[in-house]
Amino acid sequence: MPGIFISLEGPDGSGKSSLTQVLVPKIREYFNKEVVQTREPGGSPLAEEIRQLILDTSHKEMDPKTEALLMAASRRQHLVETILPKLEAGAVVVSDRYVDSSLAYQGAGRQLGLEAVWAINHFAIQSFMPDLTLYLDIDAQAGLNRIASKNGRGVRDRLELEDIHFHNRVRQGYYTLIDHDPNRFIVIDASQELNQVADIAWQAVRERLAELRN
Repeated sequence: MPGIFISLEGPDGSGKSSLTQVLVPKIREYFNKEVVQTREPGGSPLAEEIRQLILDTSHKEMDPKTEALLMAASRRQHLVETILPKLEAGAVVVSDRYVDSSLAYQGAGRQLGLEAVWAINHFAIQSFMPDLTLYLDIDAQAGLNRIASKNGRGVRDRLELEDIHFHNRVRQGYYTLIDHDPNRFIVIDASQELNQVADIAWQAVRERLAELRN
């Protein structure tokens, strides 16, 4: 496929959104390509509607399997409506979360099991994976503290409101994924200042894009 697909992953409060804002202009300027900034859940009109259902704090009764299925449905629509067409056109797509989030949050966090959640998502994405995944690692409590300190962020969503045990399981789930696919992941210590994280991420992106272009 002519384009390049990069995902950003990490626990809540790891700084993915902030890093994306810094990284996307650098990629656009350096490679002189269209760069598409997107997110999950969401990333297309229908997928964004599903996002509202998933993250709405009033849906306290949502079953974990329902949550996992909605995530996969949103991802499928995002993939076919946004990611694949842009990659076919030669763009660089940078997504704030992708399938690894479902595996970590629903598979590990909700304790549905990585294999069960992968089965759902394998059907949804047909094994289509990023060329590079930047994983921003941070202690679960430190990440939640960051969210709480950002007064402008507003009310936390339904997943952010889960207890610390859930968020610790999510982090451990990511570690399992990294162990299984170490070549795709670049692990970055997200407890550092944003400029330090951005420098490491930018170096990794340049190196991987250079490899893919050769």
